[in-house]
Amino acid sequence: MLQVNKPTSEINRDFAEADGSPSQALTSYLDIVRRQFPTMVAIVSACVILALLYLFTAAPQFTSTTSMVIDTRKVQLFQQQSMLGDVAIDSATVETQVEILKSENISLAVIRDQHLIDDPEFTGGGGGLIGAVASLFSDGHASSEFELTRKALERFEKNRTIKRLGLTYVMEIGYTSRDPVKAARIANAIADTYIVDQLEAKYQATRRASVWLQDRIKELRTQASAAQKAVVDFKTANNIVDTGGRLMNEQQLAEVNSQLIMAHAATAEAKARMDRISDILKQEIPDASVADALKNDTIVKLRGQYVDMASKESIWAMKYGSDHLAAVNLRRQMAEIKKNIIDELKRIQESYKSDYDIAVTREEAIKSSLANVISESQLTSQAQVQLRELESTAQSYQAMYDNFLQRYMESVQQQSFPITEARVISAATTSLKKSYPKTLIILAAALMGGLLMSFGVAMARELTDKVFRTTAQVEEQLTANCISILPTLGGALSGVLAGKLPPRPKNAPQANLLRYVIENPLSRFAEGVRSLKVAIDLNSIVRENRVLAVTSTLPNEGKSTLSTNLAQLMAHGGARVILVDADLRNPSLSRALVPDAKVGLIDVVAQKAQLDDTLVIDPETKLSILPAGITSKLLHTNEILASKTMHALVALLRSNFDYVVLDMPPMAPVVDVRVTSSFVDSYVFVIEWGKTRIDVVRHNLRGSPEIQDKLLGVVLNKADTKALARYESYHGRYYYQKYYARYGYVE
Repeated sequence: MLQVNKPTSEINRDFAEADGSPSQALTSYLDIVRRQFPTMVAIVSACVILALLYLFTAAPQFTSTTSMVIDTRKVQLFQQQSMLGDVAIDSATVETQVEILKSENISLAVIRDQHLIDDPEFTGGGGGLIGAVASLFSDGHASSEFELTRKALERFEKNRTIKRLGLTYVMEIGYTSRDPVKAARIANAIADTYIVDQLEAKYQATRRASVWLQDRIKELRTQASAAQKAVVDFKTANNIVDTGGRLMNEQQLAEVNSQLIMAHAATAEAKARMDRISDILKQEIPDASVADALKNDTIVKLRGQYVDMASKESIWAMKYGSDHLAAVNLRRQMAEIKKNIIDELKRIQESYKSDYDIAVTREEAIKSSLANVISESQLTSQAQVQLRELESTAQSYQAMYDNFLQRYMESVQQQSFPITEARVISAATTSLKKSYPKTLIILAAALMGGLLMSFGVAMARELTDKVFRTTAQVEEQLTANCISILPTLGGALSGVLAGKLPPRPKNAPQANLLRYVIENPLSRFAEGVRSLKVAIDLNSIVRENRVLAVTSTLPNEGKSTLSTNLAQLMAHGGARVILVDADLRNPSLSRALVPDAKVGLIDVVAQKAQLDDTLVIDPETKLSILPAGITSKLLHTNEILASKTMHALVALLRSNFDYVVLDMPPMAPVVDVRVTSSFVDSYVFVIEWGKTRIDVVRHNLRGSPEIQDKLLGVVLNKADTKALARYESYHGRYYYQKYYARYGYVE
């Protein structure tokens, strides 16, 4: 079979190698923009129109700003420490002052001082389109002073801006109003109100602290005197004399405790020596290191003799045998030496035990002495503890009294000079340019937002567009060749080029869609059908391709129109062609071409009529038409199409005609098409452009491999040529119109 049946030709393969490159990705995005261009233009235009409408209806606003600084430098006259303590000016402190400026206390003070509740800008509906709309919904009820104040406060806080400039100590206060003079006045009023509030807060805090300090100083003076008197009385009652050193029982307790520690160490050392000698007694003969450690000459000498005799005994036993008299004497002497060593070790053990008993007795005596000293010092210690508590209390009261007296003197001085760290460095002035709305920014934002929204909508439309619109989709999704794209014929009739031939009248009759290629031979539709005819002829070079079946997925996709026009085109070219209406469930082609036919395909297959008696010949193209016949009472149409007589009929038609065109039923509703694969050479699959879903077509073809193997190609029908130019420019109307303009035909 020729490559015309394969979707991946050498050219397609070259383009496939470029997929995934950055340029290909950019091209795909540009294709999306081109396809969805009208939608994107509509969305961007709507956003720009809304922005322009807002600019024309919004009332102009003017903003004035004043700047304040929190000055860390203080006047030398007031550098004494504040009674409430000076707080370091840091970033958190500046942010705190910003929040104080935003507080309702400052805002209400400004509203009250400037009489803003009497200003319609603060208590009215507002200006512009929003104010007019709000006035329509007002109930006309007179508001109370509290309601007016809250309404003015809400409008005031909405138009006020307070921020810190970077990491500096400078705070910027801004206010926006329709009146530039009013904006400057209110901005300066906010700064002045804040400074007054800070001064008042410091003055009130200092005054309250002074009053509290007076009462506290009197109370502390009385408490300090009582505490000093209690210390003197306690020393007199307990005979305590302060000599600047420790008490005698405290020194004695320290000495006895030191002796107890030394006695405990001596006891532990004696116990260790006694345990060690006990472990040595468990050995038969102590080794050399143990003998040296004991520093006992007797044990060292006896052990040396024992080792020499053991060596001699070993030599004699090996030389003369262990029963030899000399070896026996040596072993007897070794046993005597061993007994002497053990006796000496036991003597040492008794000495160590005596030392241990003496150490234990001495430790117990020291413990008893310590207990006596502790019992004697408890009475003195209790009195000393109480004395320390009394002295500490007296010192605390005295220190508090001195501190509060000093702070009171400072507060009295500061009441006369209250100062604040904030000062105005730049007062607000009348603004000459409006700050809102900003025309360029709003238009740019509307344009950018419109572009983003339009691109998002375009992407959403692309992702949800699960229908066939391009030849690439057909080749990728179905692995089949897209032979042709046919335009819709509903309103795409032949016309004339302006100025050359008179135009078609508006009330002229519609063209016959089933003979469209004959009535409009130079139309785009006719050219698309010719492309299908060329594909059929090229495929015939490889194998016989005379029996053609035209089918679709769903009804009303234009398969009958295509099959009729294809047969008319081939017959008009001089070939012997027969058109068979094989859609036995819904023979629409027979009703349109031969409405009065009484016999047809059903009768020929049932052998109730002869083929020649059922054929209808088109007088102009000599096309033979075999209608379906009366099919209203048929239940098993697939059995009829799969019958032997049907095979015989197709074989007869193959021998008598150059082309046999079968108009088959759609594949999704019925299974009739699948039974015809044994006598059909090639299938032409019709898909309605922009309507038939991809998954439906894939499901039907995937479930019919016998049809897919003989699939000649796919025809996209009922295409909107204007929209098609946005998907595939080479399928647009421009090239066709330019070529055929000299004939006076346009679509």
